[in-house]
Amino acid sequence: MGKRPNPEAQAQHVLNDLGLDSVPVNVERVAKLRGAKVRYSPFDEELSGMIHIKEGMPIILVNSLHHPNRQRFTIAHEVGHLELHRDMITAEVHVDKSFAIEFRGLRRDQQSGLGTVEVEIQANRFGAALLMPARILESELEGKQFDIDDEAPLEKIARKFKVSKQALEYRIRNLGLTAG
Repeated sequence: MGKRPNPEAQAQHVLNDLGLDSVPVNVERVAKLRGAKVRYSPFDEELSGMIHIKEGMPIILVNSLHHPNRQRFTIAHEVGHLELHRDMITAEVHVDKSFAIEFRGLRRDQQSGLGTVEVEIQANRFGAALLMPARILESELEGKQFDIDDEAPLEKIARKFKVSKQALEYRIRNLGLTAG
C-alpha cells in the first residue's frame, strides 16, 4: 500500500503551483490548468458529479441542476480525485437505460457526501482546502467576534469564498479554528 496522500498539503501545492492566492478560487480554471475539461449536464439530484478519462483527457461532469456553490465544490472534489487518485480514474462510465450511472468509485453523490469511503474523504478535504485555503480563512476570521444567534457574518464570509455556509462551518471545525 502506498503513502497516504495529504489532501490539505496537495490542495495548497496546487494553489501555489498555479499562483492562486485570493478567493474566490476560480475552480473551473484550476481544473483546466490541471488538464481536465469541465462539462455540465443535468443528473438526478443525488449525483453531483464524476470524473473519468476519455482519450487521455480527464473529464469532470457536473450536475447542472445544482446550486453554483455546490457545483464549485463538486469540481474541487473531482480535481482532488485527479490530484490524489489519478491511478484509480478509468475510462469506464456505465450508464443503464434509466441513466443510473455506475462509476468505479470516483463520483460525487450522497455516498461521497457521507464521508465514509477513504478516497471520498480525501477528495472532500482536498476540495474544501482548495476552495477555502487555511491561511486565507484564518486571516478572514482573525479578530472577528461571532454571535451564535447572528448568522450574517458567517454568511458574508461564505459568499466571499463562494461556498455554502455549511461547508464553511465544516471547514472551520475541521481546521480547529474559532472566531474571536
